[in-house]
Amino acid sequence: MRNSLDPVELNAAVENVHRAGMPGLFAEVRDGDQVWRGAAGVADVATGRPVTADMRHRVGSITKTFTAAAVLQQVESGRIGLDTPIGQYLPTSVPGERGDAITVRMLINHTSGLAEYLPYAYPSLKAYPALADTGPQSLDDHRLTRFAPTELIETGVTAPAVGAPGGTPGVYSNTNYLLLAQLLEQVTGTTAERCITRNVIEPAGLRDTEFPTGPYVDGPHSRLYESWFGMVDPPRDYSVYDMSWVGPAASLISTVADLNRFYRLLLAGEIISPSSLAQMQRTVPVVSQEGKVIDYGLGLHPTEAPGQATFWGHGGTVWGGGALAMTRADGERQMAVALNLQRWNRLDSSGKPQPHPIDDALVTLYRVAMYG
Repeated sequence: MRNSLDPVELNAAVENVHRAGMPGLFAEVRDGDQVWRGAAGVADVATGRPVTADMRHRVGSITKTFTAAAVLQQVESGRIGLDTPIGQYLPTSVPGERGDAITVRMLINHTSGLAEYLPYAYPSLKAYPALADTGPQSLDDHRLTRFAPTELIETGVTAPAVGAPGGTPGVYSNTNYLLLAQLLEQVTGTTAERCITRNVIEPAGLRDTEFPTGPYVDGPHSRLYESWFGMVDPPRDYSVYDMSWVGPAASLISTVADLNRFYRLLLAGEIISPSSLAQMQRTVPVVSQEGKVIDYGLGLHPTEAPGQATFWGHGGTVWGGGALAMTRADGERQMAVALNLQRWNRLDSSGKPQPHPIDDALVTLYRVAMYG
């Protein structure tokens, strides 16, 4: 089989994303034993300090795969039932009929019908997904806010439901994953962060992956630039940020090398059992935060191009930062990419995000990285 890891092509694809307007990005692509790492652009637009492929990065909702894996480990040990109602474990968090109707599985695959708490916690985003009526003000207001997860959960649970428990398409909601964190705490007697660190991160040998304990990213990292659909111009640096607004739903710090290692081990059945992995890969339609219907499993979702192999992984964004990690079903081909600008698309007169050259350049990079 022809080696499809072409460094020249990959370097050009990364450089083209930078040229299209991304301040900085870095990536690792693997094919069997072969590894390519590359970076383009700057980690700091003021000083011109370059990005490097070994930088640590806030990886957003990629955290959800780690949290889901930790829950499935507890399912394997018999402490959690995948199809047990959440009300049996957390009767005060999800009381009454909904607590009886929403199962652990529905939380992991976003079919609980529980609303997203974010627009309520961040008032200037209240009109989301009507983007033209939102604004970036709350992002500044909450830089150093210490949110209590119980309050965020209560906000999501008491907000109007976005669907019936178990109904499809589901609706992507961070409320689900804060509840899963609370569930892990309940059954293990330790914080979800400590449980995930001890049972997932450390056994997988991920040396540069951790939950933040404060608003800073330790070690070499990039600044993170948020544009909020052109309303923040020039984009503002949000790399110093208290991540309690998402906790074990999206606060993890990692590297592209660690992300590839994690997904490789996960898909090899070395973090959870092969039967648990099969559960993770059972998908349902879910409406993403961007409003698209995607196939979503238990903290994993597939990507496939016509006539090509299926890849599994997750994407994530935080204020200013983004990442995507995808691994072919056989574990042999992998891609992890980190970006230091988010929501670069400006809105048209109807309030819809307009196409941007970055979009096409990223599609090309992902295609080259995954399919060669």
